[in-house]
Amino acid sequence: MTTRAATRAHPLLAPTPVAIPWRDYVALTKPRIMSLLLVTAAAGMFAGARGVPNLGKLAALLAGGALASGGASALNHLLDRDVDALMGARTAGRPVVAGRVTPRAALAFGLALSALAFALLASAVNPLAALLASAGTLGYVLVYTRWLKRSTPQNIVIGGAAGAMPPLVGWAAATGGLTGPALLLFGIVFLWTPPHFWALALLLRREYAAAGIPMLPVVRGERATARSILRYTLVLVAASVLPVLWLDEGWLYLGAAAVLGACFVALAVALRRAVTPARAARLFHFSLLYLALLFTALAIDPLLR
Repeated sequence: MTTRAATRAHPLLAPTPVAIPWRDYVALTKPRIMSLLLVTAAAGMFAGARGVPNLGKLAALLAGGALASGGASALNHLLDRDVDALMGARTAGRPVVAGRVTPRAALAFGLALSALAFALLASAVNPLAALLASAGTLGYVLVYTRWLKRSTPQNIVIGGAAGAMPPLVGWAAATGGLTGPALLLFGIVFLWTPPHFWALALLLRREYAAAGIPMLPVVRGERATARSILRYTLVLVAASVLPVLWLDEGWLYLGAAAVLGACFVALAVALRRAVTPARAARLFHFSLLYLALLFTALAIDPLLR
């Protein structure tokens, strides 16, 4: 009997295929977070160009931004594997915690994506965009994940600067520099981050407490967190109108900022009146839509004139 025939007769003798956990590597990049970061980066590039930017550079920006975001997220999975193991089923099944991807492989994957991001952005866009993207990665991985997240209830306020870098990367991609309006876009995302993330922290308060992470609801309680969410939301909505004055955005953007801002404030007020999981969840999910639609309007508005 030939080897092939023996294999057919005895299936257990067939070589076992090596499973490549590609889905786990995709999960390491946190695609949902990546998509929102890319929206703000692309909008920053449209705003900087005051219209449609160079399409080749836009494609490079999106590819490089995806690599940078994916690399930072993979390194976040690596560094957070100890606390993820303590935060229940939602995080205990993540690839590194569950052992489907080894820490060494996650480290190599994260560093490789980050290096590719820098090389692509530096060569196909410009060095400033590459440096800003790398600064965002370092801020998220080392400043927020490794230090602030574990040491202060203001972790997401200070660490939110890392997540606010994409509009700066987009602006630098379009203009080759940074100006005041670019910093305004940075500020909008920076102000958006605390109410967005604190709403999630309200939903995961027990999990964060179990892991010893000093998120605001754990340290100061739910009602104090709801008050802080409302304060930041009010400042965010006020800041979101400034592009009309500083960037010469038109009626489309102003209308979007007004309607979206009113909805955000209404949800924050409702949460302030009664802190419930349902209201926190509504605010959290709306905040994702808010930022995506606001920056989409920012990018489209100049195209309609």
